Amino acid sequence: MSKKNTQKENVTLPKKVYNFCSKKKLILGVVIAVIVVFIAGAIIRGIHLAIEFKGGTLITYTYQGDINTNDVASNVKDIVGSSVIVRKGESLDSGGKQITISFTSEEGLTADRQTELTSTLREKFPDNALEIYDSNDVSPTSGHEFLLKCFIAVLFAALIVIIYIAIRFRNIGGWSAGVCSIFALCLDLLVAFTTTVVCGFSIDSNIVAVFLTILGYSINNTIVIYDRIRENRKLMPKASLNELINVSCTQSLTRSIRTSVTTIGTMLIVTIVVLVTGYDSLLSFSVPLMMGLISGTFSSLFVAPVTWSWWKNKKAKKEKEAKSSK
Repeated sequence: MSKKNTQKENVTLPKKVYNFCSKKKLILGVVIAVIVVFIAGAIIRGIHLAIEFKGGTLITYTYQGDINTNDVASNVKDIVGSSVIVRKGESLDSGGKQITISFTSEEGLTADRQTELTSTLREKFPDNALEIYDSNDVSPTSGHEFLLKCFIAVLFAALIVIIYIAIRFRNIGGWSAGVCSIFALCLDLLVAFTTTVVCGFSIDSNIVAVFLTILGYSINNTIVIYDRIRENRKLMPKASLNELINVSCTQSLTRSIRTSVTTIGTMLIVTIVVLVTGYDSLLSFSVPLMMGLISGTFSSLFVAPVTWSWWKNKKAKKEKEAKSSK
């Protein structure tokens, strides 16, 4: 008996094989729920683009003592005439206290208006010894270009993933597997984006970092599932595609859960630390990433393989009907 035949006979199946392929309604329900929440969040909370995407002005002041950011925002708003965001921080060089004021401004901040703003703040907060530290203008054109480049980067990465999966898993229908993996990835990115909108975070460079991180994490998990399916195809040549997917996902379930608990737990700790220390700017990274990672675990086990199964079975059914009609 050949070694190959021996391997086929020694296939060890899990004690209980879960029927992942029967969860099409669950997947559809999750996708619809995410879309509904996104639309509701966009209507109720709105979508807020950060300055790097829509243009504006950033001014940083050093200060002493304690200062009320709401009062600062109110005084600046009276001068610039647009919504203002004020954040506290510390200088990396000296460790001194800083406040960063950001607001939209199509024309930028002229020297005269900057002088007026600084004088007003010093007058309103005489005990805080405000000194200008840095000032930057971001034009709307640059912001739009940056947004377009971010979109192209994500799109290019998705295209590379499809090509990679198509070549690596060509023996089990690589192109369809690649497209389904991108569909699953789109759900993960939508979950992260929806979290950003619902939580009221501004759409800034953090969301781009979140998208790229989720892309790598989710695709890695999906490739592990596909690789298991490919190996089981050799060991179980007579099994149907649904049987292969159910067995492969069941075998990978424990590994996926353990990996996810570790990664998501780390992001949860980061979120808690950020909340305790008051560095709120990191929340727009940690919270969407955490939700995206949770979605990535679900999509790798359910969305990608199950939609791929639906695609392949539907294609096989059409080919069978075409042959029978001849």
